[in-house]
Amino acid sequence: MKPQFIVFEGLDGSGTSTQASMLEKAYLTSGYKVMLTSEPSSGPVGNMIRQAFKGRVKFQENAQHFDHQMAYLFSADRFDHLYNDTDGVTQMMSRGFSVISTRYYFSSFAYHCTQDSDWELVQRLNKDFPDPDLVVYLRNPVDESVRRLGNRPILDSYEKADKLKIVSENYERVMSEYKGKKLILDATLDPNYIHKIVMQQLKLLYE
Repeated sequence: MKPQFIVFEGLDGSGTSTQASMLEKAYLTSGYKVMLTSEPSSGPVGNMIRQAFKGRVKFQENAQHFDHQMAYLFSADRFDHLYNDTDGVTQMMSRGFSVISTRYYFSSFAYHCTQDSDWELVQRLNKDFPDPDLVVYLRNPVDESVRRLGNRPILDSYEKADKLKIVSENYERVMSEYKGKKLILDATLDPNYIHKIVMQQLKLLYE
């Protein structure tokens, strides 16, 4: 089987991590090599982003400036995530591993844009990155994401209701414009059912 690059996208609390883990288990059970990863990555730039979200590293207080900084940092992290020689996506795929990632460049459009000029910036920063073999978008109502996030002890700056409303609208736009292979599913459905549909779609890719 040719290695695949599969991405899960959705609002915080939409179940992307759950579905990515279920898919990883399915690959392993079937005897395939697979790497589970995420963005921001565990690399040096990704760690800086995580610290910024927690407030341990301070950036611009202006919301739009903060989004711009994040757009630049995420694109730098994404380049490293894709191309570093240790465990980059392309390196692992060349070794026969399929790669499952929670979040990719779609998230930058969703989380870092509030107006058209922001959209143009994110598009420019990400235009050279390869498309995944499949992106699975888990469409979750904002209210449901907020309810699920209520169980987390600490929320980062992108996990608040007003921000998530903008993110949800941006996700709808980027998914409607994306021409690659995509699967859009209702995130409120039973996780096992969602996993079954994902597996059916991946089977079509392998045929």
